[in-house]
Amino acid sequence: MQDLQVETVPYTKCIEISKKVRWDIDKDVIRGREFDFSKKFLPDGISKIDKLNFLTKDEQRFLSQIQGRTYANMFGFVERFIVAKIMEISRNHWLGDQIALEALVRFCDEELKHQELFRRIELMIGPGMPPGYTFRWDPNQVAAAVLSKSTWAVLGLVYQIELFTQTHYKESIEPDENLSELYKDLFLFHWKEEVTHALMDELEWPIEDQKLTPYEREQAVTELIELVSDVDGILQAQAAADVEYFSRNCGRSFREEETKKILTAVLAAYRWQYIFSGTSHHRFAALLNNLTTEGQRQRLNEALAAIK
Repeated sequence: MQDLQVETVPYTKCIEISKKVRWDIDKDVIRGREFDFSKKFLPDGISKIDKLNFLTKDEQRFLSQIQGRTYANMFGFVERFIVAKIMEISRNHWLGDQIALEALVRFCDEELKHQELFRRIELMIGPGMPPGYTFRWDPNQVAAAVLSKSTWAVLGLVYQIELFTQTHYKESIEPDENLSELYKDLFLFHWKEEVTHALMDELEWPIEDQKLTPYEREQAVTELIELVSDVDGILQAQAAADVEYFSRNCGRSFREEETKKILTAVLAAYRWQYIFSGTSHHRFAALLNNLTTEGQRQRLNEALAAIK
C-alpha cells in the first residue's frame, strides 16, 4: 500500500478541543428541562416558514416544531453511517500515527453520544405534539445504503453535513432569542463537538483521495452524485409526510393551492438544510476543487441544479 501523507498537528488540535468541550447529555444539555412548546424550535433562517405569510403565528410556530423534530431525527440517523465510516477509515492509522487514531476514536465516541441524544430528544418531543407524526427511515437500512458507496463519496457527503451543522447553528440558531431554550441548547452542544469533526473530515478525505486512480475517482464522483440524489428522495418523502401531519393538526383546512405552497416551501427548506447549505459552503467548494477536475465538478453542479 502506498504511503499516506498524514499531518499530526491538526489531529493534536482536534484532541485538545475535544477534551475542552466534552459534555454530558443529562448534566450539561437536558438539565431536567422540557421543551417549551410556546416557542419555535427551528429559526426562520433554517425553516424558511417566514415565506408562508398566509400562516398565522401559531401555525408558523407549529410548523417550525415539526421541522425541528425532523431536523433532530435526521441528525440521529445520518450519524449512524458517519460513525461506521469513521471507524472504518481509522484503520489507516492503526499501525501508524496514534495521535490521528485517538482523534478519530474520539470522533466516533462523540457521534455515538449524539445518536443517544437525538433518540432521547424524539422521546421527549413526541408527547408534546399531536399523534401521527412519522419518520419512517430505518437508520441501519439508510446507513447500509450509504456505506455501499465508495469511501471517497461517503466522506464527501459526511464533510458537507459537518459543515452545514456549523453554518446552521452560528448563522441562525445562536442569534435567535425566541426559540425553545432546550432546543437551542441541544444544538449549541452538538455544534461544540461537530467543529472538530469537520476538521478531521478535511484531513481524511484527501487521504482517501490519494488511494484512487483517475478512473476510480471518476466513479467516486458519480457515487457522490447518487448519494445526493438519494438524500433528495428522502427529503421529498419526509417533506410530504410533515406537511400532511401539519395540515391534519393545525386546526383549519387549506385550499389546494395553499397546501402546494406549504409543501413547496418545506421541501425547499429541507433541500437547503441538508444539501445546498453544505455543498455551497466555501470550505467544501475549496476542498472539492483540490480533489476533482473541472469536468467532475461540472457534473456535480449539474446534478445539484437539477434538484432545485
